[in-house]
Amino acid sequence: MRVLVVEDEEFLAGMIAEGLRRDAVAVDIAPDGRAALDRLRFGAYDVMILDRDLPGLHGDEVCRRVVGMRLLTRILMLTASGTVRDRVAGLGLGADDYLTKPFAYDELLARVLALGRRARPALPPVLQRAGLTLDTARRQVCRDGRYLSLSRKEFAVLETLLRAEGAVVSGDDLIEEVWEEDTSYRTNAVRVTLSKLRAKLGAPAVIETVPGAGYRIGDGLADGPGDRGPASGPVGGDTTGPVNGSADQPDGGSVNRPGESR
Repeated sequence: MRVLVVEDEEFLAGMIAEGLRRDAVAVDIAPDGRAALDRLRFGAYDVMILDRDLPGLHGDEVCRRVVGMRLLTRILMLTASGTVRDRVAGLGLGADDYLTKPFAYDELLARVLALGRRARPALPPVLQRAGLTLDTARRQVCRDGRYLSLSRKEFAVLETLLRAEGAVVSGDDLIEEVWEEDTSYRTNAVRVTLSKLRAKLGAPAVIETVPGAGYRIGDGLADGPGDRGPASGPVGGDTTGPVNGSADQPDGGSVNRPGESR
């Protein structure tokens, strides 16, 4: 899931982004309305968290323009004004949800995830394929009954591949879905993350590399294209030797251990 935070208060924007990234959500920040519109024209976002009281181009006008662009992006409007009249006005502009400041982060996360589900075709909360079970609500993954401890980026990559239901996902699409726009290491991050993810999933290989196209979840019945070396293209596939950098280093920690809620 990709989220755009439009907030002129730098500290608040950073706090929201940091929290969402801990929950495996890719986040970009726009400090004002015009910057937000520029990002929306050239990038796809599932949810936009929009401060209503923006300087310059007001949040109301940003909302109107986004609705007029006929994007699939869902809008969660934030404001310090919490009267019924204000909420009705915000929703009347085309916002999908409305949250007043101050707010609890857990509530913000729940609303963002709910809007994200509405921005995509309806899919079950538990994804299953090739012996893999991924529970999006509990943030847990297991293969053939064995629970796996994945980093947040590994979890997000696996979720993206499972949602494709066997279709090929290009490296560029993985970058667009999982990594933030300004991540300098993201070209190398796909192959680093996939290498680690494949090792944790174990044999037989379930993530296949399709040369020149990308990656997909195979049937997991035997070693397949996933072990045949790198795919061609701008981001490439897994390397057999050391790879500089760590794609998971900025995440800090892991997700989906049994018993954890996130």
